[in-house]
Amino acid sequence: MKWDRIIALFIVTAGVAYGSYSLILYFQKLQNNETVISTAEVVKQEENAKLPIGRKLPIIVPKDQRPKTGQHFADLIIPRLKVKIPVIEGTDEDELSVGAGHYAGSVLPGEGDNCVIAGHRDTVFRRMGKLKKGDLLQVSSNQGVFTYRIRKMWITNPDDRTVIVPRGEPILTLATCYPFIFIGPAPKRYIIEATLVK
Repeated sequence: MKWDRIIALFIVTAGVAYGSYSLILYFQKLQNNETVISTAEVVKQEENAKLPIGRKLPIIVPKDQRPKTGQHFADLIIPRLKVKIPVIEGTDEDELSVGAGHYAGSVLPGEGDNCVIAGHRDTVFRRMGKLKKGDLLQVSSNQGVFTYRIRKMWITNPDDRTVIVPRGEPILTLATCYPFIFIGPAPKRYIIEATLVK
């Protein structure tokens, strides 16, 4: 009887330790992936969004300036949420654990087609449901600050590849799992599409 209690106590202690460790890792991931920005910084980003004289949109990024897989090459600024999220080249778990991931098969921000950025619903994109049609999104990179306006949002199936195909116009597509609060793998995808305005 005494051994039963010792084993039970050990199992409960191990469970609490593992749960605590997981919780600590989750909160560290939240802190590392998102920077809260002030209203003044949002205004400053909007003022800095002007392109250099003689530069027209959309741009073409030279091959030698394209990011390598795993490289933090841009920041996604969401004024409504007052956050700045690092954008990493690639969408594997290694990249998504650090920030939002740029789908390597899509164009870069500011270029003339569909730029796709994905993020986890429980970390960097956990508040995407608060965005509305007409809200601004900004992507800041070495090529400049590009401002997009949200034109539509929808929910789709995980195997819907139409969100990552070329569109023939400069747009930004954000993708995350849906519903935002769900235990286990989420059955749907939440998509935000925004057009380049400056």
